Amino acid sequence: MNGHPFSFDPEAARAEVEAFRRKLEAGMETLKHMGPIELGTTPREAVYTEDKLTLWHFKGSKKPTAKTPLLICYALVNTPWMVDLQEDRSMVRNLLAQGEDVYLIDWGYPDGADRWLTLEDYIDGYLDRCIDVIRQRHAVESLNLLGICQGGVFSLCYATLHPEKVRNLVTMVTPVDFHTPDNMLSHWARNIDIDLFVDTYGNVPADVMNFAYLTLKPVRLNQQKYVGLVDILDNPKEVENFLRMEKWIFDSPDQAGEAFREFARDFFQKNQLIKGEARIGGKVIDLKKITHPVLNIYAEQDHLVPPAASTPMAGVIGSKDYTALAFKGGHIGIYVSGRAQAQVPPAIHEWLAKR
Repeated sequence: MNGHPFSFDPEAARAEVEAFRRKLEAGMETLKHMGPIELGTTPREAVYTEDKLTLWHFKGSKKPTAKTPLLICYALVNTPWMVDLQEDRSMVRNLLAQGEDVYLIDWGYPDGADRWLTLEDYIDGYLDRCIDVIRQRHAVESLNLLGICQGGVFSLCYATLHPEKVRNLVTMVTPVDFHTPDNMLSHWARNIDIDLFVDTYGNVPADVMNFAYLTLKPVRLNQQKYVGLVDILDNPKEVENFLRMEKWIFDSPDQAGEAFREFARDFFQKNQLIKGEARIGGKVIDLKKITHPVLNIYAEQDHLVPPAASTPMAGVIGSKDYTALAFKGGHIGIYVSGRAQAQVPPAIHEWLAKR
């Protein structure tokens, strides 16, 4: 019957199918002429390499005005190029434009030779040696450390072990309380047999980790975004942006087995960081030893590191100079959204400049 909510309009259906066909046709033409998708667009030079690790120094269009270099310590679970995704969506490029002198640790891709690397190897080994290289290059006693996600946890641990080498500490989407009720990733990690998991796999395959992340929001991350892709198939720039993000998501490193075991067991399962019970190489990680100025940036819609996991930092560190910055966005948007580009790098620079 005409006007019924379930009535079928053949003309509207035909037009919709035709529009879909044109989109697909345009998409095929777009993909046919698209070149290789590159990540990490800002000019850079390798200033130190060790095993799989590369320490990059970025080059801006002007000379840095900041006297203290800034090192970005990213997580192990993805490549670090989310902070330099493309020219118009690059936290690195915007930090350089503010006058910062920016370095970045690229952890590389672990293989069988790295199976037994521990958190001590990463934090008190690789990270410490990278910091020493930068200190020597700039003839400074300490530098500014920017830790992101798991890299923020590494940075917190490092600042307690080597407080004299850190001048200011910036953390982004960094958890300190791993047992908040809304932490979906924590619930996943707390309900698996970590020892069996690592002893079975050795190094944890990137595909397994990607599957775990995607299933935290299965409809949004596995269906909706690909349905939405149809709407942009006739826009080459949008398609290129989509494919660049997909490349970053799925071009993930495997996880060194022993370090993964320690992090999942001690941080996710036992919540030792906030309890003051975590140990790196036998040394207790006491967050009260962090007396440096701290800027803690968190994302209000973050499903991987919810605000409740990050904001307790204020009560467990020893710093009297603590600043929290809430960003309206999610775990990825905090690096790449237009709002993030306009807000986050200037906020970091202004905070550092005052100190």
